Amino acid sequence: MRLVLDTNVVVSALLWGGTPERLIALAGDGAIQLVTSPALLAELERLLGRPKLTTQLQRQGLNPRDVLARYVELAQAIDAPLIEEAQLRDPDDAVVLACARAAQVDAIVSGDADLQVLGAYDGIPILSPAQALQRVSV
Repeated sequence: MRLVLDTNVVVSALLWGGTPERLIALAGDGAIQLVTSPALLAELERLLGRPKLTTQLQRQGLNPRDVLARYVELAQAIDAPLIEEAQLRDPDDAVVLACARAAQVDAIVSGDADLQVLGAYDGIPILSPAQALQRVSV
């Protein structure tokens, strides 16, 4: 199963664990394939530099560069041409959709209500981390 993880899911997985972390573990085991793009990696890098996340990283003895490098090792980066979608409540979500479309993934995984409200994009389901884990486990 090929998945695009929204940046909020990646941050949650790498810093707080839980269900999103189980998806990362499955990717590390080769059970699923994660796909990302330069735009999503840049967003992850920006988020990891925020004070709240820096504090969490320090508590775990991590630094943003190492966390980003770990994700880059797990996810296949592809070029994803930018798209414009007038229907989006948050235009920043277009980078997730562009990556999903370019990679022809099986699902988009997001905890973002602005994406989840779409249900699917271009025939690609938008799932919560729990829903994605359930599909992988089936």
